[in-house]
Amino acid sequence: MNRHLISAADLSRDDALLVLDTADELARISDRPIKKLPTLRGRTVVNLFFEDSTRTRISFEAAAKRLSADVINFSAKGSSVAKGESLKDTALTLEAMGADAVVIRHNASGAPHRLAEWVRGSVINAGDGAHEHPTQALLDAFTIRRRFGRSSGSGTGPPGAGRGRGGALDGLRVTIVGDILHSRVARSNVLLLHTLGAEVLLVAPPTLLPVAVDAWPCSVGYDLDAALPKSDVVMMLRLQQERMNAAFFPSVREYSRRYGLDSARMAQLPERAIVMHPGPMNRGVEIAAGVADSPRSTVVEQVANGVSVRMAVLYLLLGGAEADQ
Repeated sequence: MNRHLISAADLSRDDALLVLDTADELARISDRPIKKLPTLRGRTVVNLFFEDSTRTRISFEAAAKRLSADVINFSAKGSSVAKGESLKDTALTLEAMGADAVVIRHNASGAPHRLAEWVRGSVINAGDGAHEHPTQALLDAFTIRRRFGRSSGSGTGPPGAGRGRGGALDGLRVTIVGDILHSRVARSNVLLLHTLGAEVLLVAPPTLLPVAVDAWPCSVGYDLDAALPKSDVVMMLRLQQERMNAAFFPSVREYSRRYGLDSARMAQLPERAIVMHPGPMNRGVEIAAGVADSPRSTVVEQVANGVSVRMAVLYLLLGGAEADQ
């Protein structure tokens, strides 16, 4: 793997499978009475969040602590950033503190890439603007793989041993529905799922699709009802109205009628199909409460799997190379 994880495009097929297989091994720790490993003892991980977050920040914090790393949580609110300090000056401060890894979430696309130029430690993108969120895509792929029984880890040997084609997502049909235009999750998922062999379909109103979506490795549709019977996985995205500065659809009610997943629409899915959502959910808008809480929903699993996947990323970026020598 590279020293940083800024984009899902940074991951080759082998890199992605290595992360997923390593996460498979590390997930076993959650079943132990003591859920910690000494792998990153003495290392410092900084959570540098310029945007509000609950799931992602706590997930990274839990992952680092389970690997025995020291964790520093840095929030832009109440810090020198609120006084006008630049990202570069903040980066130099972190560098002086000896941060081994910086997990950054920023409202500006490209911020993690710039940060990687200023610090010697590893940089992990936890979401930048409407650009990417690679660890979310990894945990989504991990969840899909487990639900469809495609985990290739043997349970013995070092993390990542025994990888093979069976551990990928070849041939699975994944439909991503909703606000693609403002979604960093959608972009990262399209890139990673394509790398792992899945067929990805984006379904949204034309106004909520990016201008250059034709260049993405996926197909595009506008009719949710036509897509559902052919989908193995349906991933619902929330409307990011905080990022909208224009009227992209007539009303929320109209959007929900055309693109919301309710019980009637879920009945159109194949028997083994699953429903995903990266959260936070707008119940009653893009997803009905009954669907979100159904056995076919993986929403809670995605949160739990996020810790294992982020442990794997931290292990491979900070500890894996030394451990394999």
